[in-house]
Amino acid sequence: MRVVAFNGSPRKNGNTFNAIKMVAEELEKENIKVEIIQVGSKKIRGCIACYKCAQNKNEKCSIDDEVNEWIQKIKKADGIILGSPVYFSGIAGTFKCFLDRAFLVSSVNGGLFRQKVGVAVVADRRSGGVSTFDQLLHYLHYAEMVVPSSNYWNVIFGRNPGEVLKDEEGIQIMRILGKNMAWILKVIENSKEVTKPAREDKIFMSFIR
Repeated sequence: MRVVAFNGSPRKNGNTFNAIKMVAEELEKENIKVEIIQVGSKKIRGCIACYKCAQNKNEKCSIDDEVNEWIQKIKKADGIILGSPVYFSGIAGTFKCFLDRAFLVSSVNGGLFRQKVGVAVVADRRSGGVSTFDQLLHYLHYAEMVVPSSNYWNVIFGRNPGEVLKDEEGIQIMRILGKNMAWILKVIENSKEVTKPAREDKIFMSFIR
């Protein structure tokens, strides 16, 4: 089994990376391969609302950059990890640009990420971690992904790179999250004879009459 993790921080080896690694280490103990992709330092522009992805249905965004490669990595993986630092109580900007585009492409191309296992982790200096975590969960839930939990919200604290390694409670949260994610991945892998619910076309309700 394979999991692909996305580091939304511009710092390649900062606290967000360390949080992802904590989860990844538990997965690797269960022989689940993890690839970590650095997103936050890339030049990724936001969705331009052209809806070419919906028209073409070729599993691609019309903006031809790394996002299309990452979409295919998620499609081929069994699970994903989304990791972000906190920017003004929200997702880091570059990372949100990636998520908006990738999850829209998935949605309009038959649900590419549907029923995969997905988790979110947040590295926080002081506050805004829970609101950022909530924003990340919106993507996983909208895509009909299976979302394991830990024993608290998946937020770990530290300012300077490496300081999260001193947050004992945060480390436990990430460790338990990794164990639960590995368990869910194995449950799904060993229940292939169980029929999955069929995908339904989205109903769009307009509240303007």
